[in-house]
Amino acid sequence: MKIRTKLTIRYAGATAFVFILFMLTIYISTNRSRSREFYRDLKREAITKAHLFLDKKVDAETMQSIYLSNREFIDEVEVAVYDTAFHLLYHDAQQIDIVKETPQMIEDILLNKNIEFYQEDYQVVGLLYNYEGTNYIVTAAAFDGYGYAKQESLRWLLILLTVVGLVLLASLGYILAKSALSPVSLLVQKVDKMTASDLNQRFLIQNKEDELGELTQTFNKMLDRIEQSFNAQKMFVSNVSHELRTPMAALKAELEISLLKGRSTEEYKMAIENALIDAKKVIRLIEDLLDLAKTDYLKEGVQKEKIRLDELLLDVRESILKVSPDYFVELSFVDIPTDEALISVLGNRYLLCTAFMNLMENNCKYSQDKTSYIRISYKDDLAIIYFSDRGVGMTPKDIENVFLPFYRGENTNHIDGNGIGMTLTQRIITLHQGRISIASVLKQGTTFIIKIPHLGATMTG
Repeated sequence: MKIRTKLTIRYAGATAFVFILFMLTIYISTNRSRSREFYRDLKREAITKAHLFLDKKVDAETMQSIYLSNREFIDEVEVAVYDTAFHLLYHDAQQIDIVKETPQMIEDILLNKNIEFYQEDYQVVGLLYNYEGTNYIVTAAAFDGYGYAKQESLRWLLILLTVVGLVLLASLGYILAKSALSPVSLLVQKVDKMTASDLNQRFLIQNKEDELGELTQTFNKMLDRIEQSFNAQKMFVSNVSHELRTPMAALKAELEISLLKGRSTEEYKMAIENALIDAKKVIRLIEDLLDLAKTDYLKEGVQKEKIRLDELLLDVRESILKVSPDYFVELSFVDIPTDEALISVLGNRYLLCTAFMNLMENNCKYSQDKTSYIRISYKDDLAIIYFSDRGVGMTPKDIENVFLPFYRGENTNHIDGNGIGMTLTQRIITLHQGRISIASVLKQGTTFIIKIPHLGATMTG
């Protein structure tokens, strides 16, 4: 069901409830007013006939004759007069006798001086009438035919008005809902027609203060993010293609040249070694890309465990030296605290190994002595790791862009790499609620500073 239909139904339902309640209030109040007015008429008629009978001494037969004659044409009031001892003095028509007076009724009238009640469809009043110092009891009863007829007409009129009103209100609700939601419909149409080439389009905001304006702003912000992601993805794919094409082309060329003519064992060995180097480049690039992709979808779902940073750094150093025996990694554990929690983190071992390996290799590659100098310390709730080298250093531009995918520094073109390692490292550190910063001086060296919340902060918090 569309929102427009839901709004129409809800609006119609709410207004119908109020409308019907209003009509019922009118009908009930009108009926009560009719009843009160008729009771007043009954009292006047009762007093008039009692006055005619007791004061004017009008003959009972005459009054009864008038009553019976009028009763053929109108709903005549039946009146009876009693003394306080419950002796009947006058009755308009005992053979009809609408009101069956009882001693209890007489007592009620004597006690309350005035009573009103319904007897089936007839309204009845009973009252005390004083004549020459003597109290008499007068009852009057009649059917309010004219009043009920008017009430019936009013009922049908209210029903008609209710039906017509509900139809009009439902129609009005539909029109208002359609009008109010027309910007949403237009937005849906535009979004439905939008393609990858139209991501630069933005929707016009008619009113920033209302909910539709907020929705439009949200859509525009979402399009900004989508466009940025799409452009980043296009650039990423382009860079990946370029990075893969170069070693693959070199690998292909090396193999094709080897097949052109017969070669010596040494020549074939050299060709295979060159092909192996290119294949390793491709494998490393693919592994880095896969790890980079993992950091995008792992987020909060990454598996974590308690890890001692000093032990992890020792393991990473051992792994690096196995692959690159010409590298050197110096670890300084002078500032290590006695409390294990202060140098332990909750993290993913594989990802942290990858990040630390990238930083160590980066130090060694860009340092003249091929050495990575590592120091651990802590401050407040953070464990701090310094990865330093004595290399070429970085320009302000390099520091600003080093974490962008496939970025290569101005002083690093002669050094092997694919420009993904630092991007991957930053994402891994961010996944661990950490931060990475850089301090660098040209031709003197660079220090990467990692700050990660330690378990001591977690336990005290």
